[in-house]
Amino acid sequence: MIRDLYNVRPLSPEPGRTPLTPDEERRTRATLFTELGNAVADHNWTRFPAHTPLERQRLVAVGQMLSAHWGIPVTVEAEDECRMRLSLPGHELRRAVT
Repeated sequence: MIRDLYNVRPLSPEPGRTPLTPDEERRTRATLFTELGNAVADHNWTRFPAHTPLERQRLVAVGQMLSAHWGIPVTVEAEDECRMRLSLPGHELRRAVT
């Protein structure tokens, strides 16, 4: 059986995701601000995946927004290649000293 495909477009040859529109970026940051802010407020820290430099920049911006909103510095640091940690003072990531 042959099926007709309507409104099907070929994928672009470049790999990767398309960037968010300014409105999508604003809504994404607002959602992260609320969700991560609640998690930090409840537990004094939280971690969130960040696989690309753009995702890491977004989390740093959210940390700055939380700092401005609360008047308390929120530390944003990389736990490893895939995760960022947002924390309040006294709950920063402890690095092993070698």
